[in-house]
Amino acid sequence: MNSSLNTARRVGGALALALGVAGLANAAGQMDHSKMDHAAMGHGSAQPAPKPQAMDHGAMDHSQMNHGAMDHGQMNHGQTTQDAMDHKAMGHGDAYQAPTTSRTPIPVLTDADRAAAFPPLPGHAVHDKMLSWFLLFDQLEYQNADEGSVLSWDASAWVGGDIDRLWLRSEGERTNGMTEEAELQVLWGHAIGPWWELVGGLRQDFEPGSPQTWGAFGIQGMPLYGLEVEATGFVGEQGQSALRLEGEYDMLLTNRLILQPTAELNFYGRNDHERGVGSGLASSEIGLRLRYEIRREFAPYIGVTWNRAYGNTADMVREEDGDVSEARLVAGIRMWF
Repeated sequence: MNSSLNTARRVGGALALALGVAGLANAAGQMDHSKMDHAAMGHGSAQPAPKPQAMDHGAMDHSQMNHGAMDHGQMNHGQTTQDAMDHKAMGHGDAYQAPTTSRTPIPVLTDADRAAAFPPLPGHAVHDKMLSWFLLFDQLEYQNADEGSVLSWDASAWVGGDIDRLWLRSEGERTNGMTEEAELQVLWGHAIGPWWELVGGLRQDFEPGSPQTWGAFGIQGMPLYGLEVEATGFVGEQGQSALRLEGEYDMLLTNRLILQPTAELNFYGRNDHERGVGSGLASSEIGLRLRYEIRREFAPYIGVTWNRAYGNTADMVREEDGDVSEARLVAGIRMWF
């Protein structure tokens, strides 16, 4: 009995093995590797499929193989053409190196290129070739003096270009309707830098005393932004000489409210009793004016000035029973055209 059962088991096992081998051979025979879409199976771009290597069906454990769940995407059907490619030789292995030089050389700029890029604007010719003019009443004011009401002025004007100009300067005072001081300067100015100018010409005094003519020469400019200075020497009749130093500085409190301190010193080479001036430092004037620019060209102001005489000039003032120093309240208008 046991022998019959063992024989039946062997026959059944052999029959199952034969049936499995036959089914696997049938499946292998129906599988056409040449028609398989390897791109869809994840094997890479579509190329002629290589011939699959021969399968060793004898070594396969068909009893454990689930043909329904077989993942053909994980099967290695042999070495493909792409696997045999040398990717390093194709430049895929190393990082891309950017070129260090331009493939198209950049041409050198010429004067014609620059002229085409920056054409001259209409109405913007070189200023030095144009005739311009400017008129400034820096001080046109009323002063409350000890002698009475005083009308004082300090004005300048020029006509010309950026390098050479004709300058006119005038200053003076009228006290109680009478002209006490008045002078006019006519100067030729030549620029020696962006901010400096040499001047030379004539000065004519009308008051005090008899009229007197002077030769004038000096320098004027702006050493700092807002600071304007003048230094002018004079050579007069009968060997008289003089030197005048002037300066003013605009301090912007706001864009329109401006505080302007001023200073003036006058020196003479010899005594002149007719005009009431002595040798050395003769007089000084220090002022402080606060103006409001309603427009840039028109600005009313108020302020104070302090005048003082020195040395021989002070002695001449005392002989006339005058004050050697005096403070004055001022109110006026600064305007330019």
